[in-house]
Amino acid sequence: MSLIDKIVKLKEVNTLSKHEQLVHGVIEAIDEGILVTGDQLPSINKMVEELGYARKTIVKAYEELKERGLVESKKLKGYFIISQETKVTRKIALLLFAFHRFQEEFYNTFRKELGKRFHIDVFFHHNNLTIFESIFANVKGKYGMYVIAPIPNKRIRPLLESIEPQKLLIVDRFLKMPDSYSYISQEFEETTYSKLTELLPAIRNYKKFILFFSKNTDYPVGILHAFKRFLADYGVHGEVEKKYKPGSVKPGHLYFFLADTFFWEVLRDCRDNQYVVGKDVGILSHNDHIANQIVFGGITTISTDFNDMAKKAANYVKHGNKTQTILPFNLIRRNSL
Repeated sequence: MSLIDKIVKLKEVNTLSKHEQLVHGVIEAIDEGILVTGDQLPSINKMVEELGYARKTIVKAYEELKERGLVESKKLKGYFIISQETKVTRKIALLLFAFHRFQEEFYNTFRKELGKRFHIDVFFHHNNLTIFESIFANVKGKYGMYVIAPIPNKRIRPLLESIEPQKLLIVDRFLKMPDSYSYISQEFEETTYSKLTELLPAIRNYKKFILFFSKNTDYPVGILHAFKRFLADYGVHGEVEKKYKPGSVKPGHLYFFLADTFFWEVLRDCRDNQYVVGKDVGILSHNDHIANQIVFGGITTISTDFNDMAKKAANYVKHGNKTQTILPFNLIRRNSL
């Protein structure tokens, strides 16, 4: 039985619309082995000729099959089967910076909230424009939804604007886009400055406040700006260092980490020198995760709620309601400061 025969047979099912007959026909043909990965679907003109359906009905059905991740369209060539996972309602491309602990937390919650009917392929661009562009070129047109943590760079916006607004959700970093696009993002400068101000009495207990920040990483530059403003506005003695030299931890210093790069080295040196974290040495971390709740009696953090971000992202994927949300930062006070 051919695909056309399969769809013609589904015309007998009165409860199915013409659009549903087309979608179900292709899915059943895949399940029965009539269509396999790499096969080309009949052209829209061929389907109109064979079935007598309106052109827009066939286009709508093919687009739904694309959203499910079963079909892709190739310019001037037609529509092709790219997957046989017919139980999936929608296929999602999730593009993040890297698999940091907090982004792992985001992924796990996002996966749980969506359930088994959604298939997620996760990619990491590591704040590298070339990698981002390469991944984007490979995934464009193959997914029903794109959830992307963008690099704040002018080269990225035209790529994202090539995706229909309802199929794209920007998460994590904010990128200015046309008003029709949705985002669930963080704002780093003003929110970090505000939380540092709340911590001012505790920060003044230390002789020096040090932020580890390198411009060659994916660190948000807004945090660097907030830190420098805070030092200047409140007369706090501090500086920015690119990296930590093992064994150089000093009592009376407060260390601010944006990632785990030097975090564990400083804690190890505190232990080896028998410095009391939260008294001899202060520790402040950006982005909370379970390790911060446990080690050395708990590490004080300035962080957004990545579980909340993931739940809101999953809700958008499932329901498609436009959202433009800037998530607040939480100050979580623990024993390290």
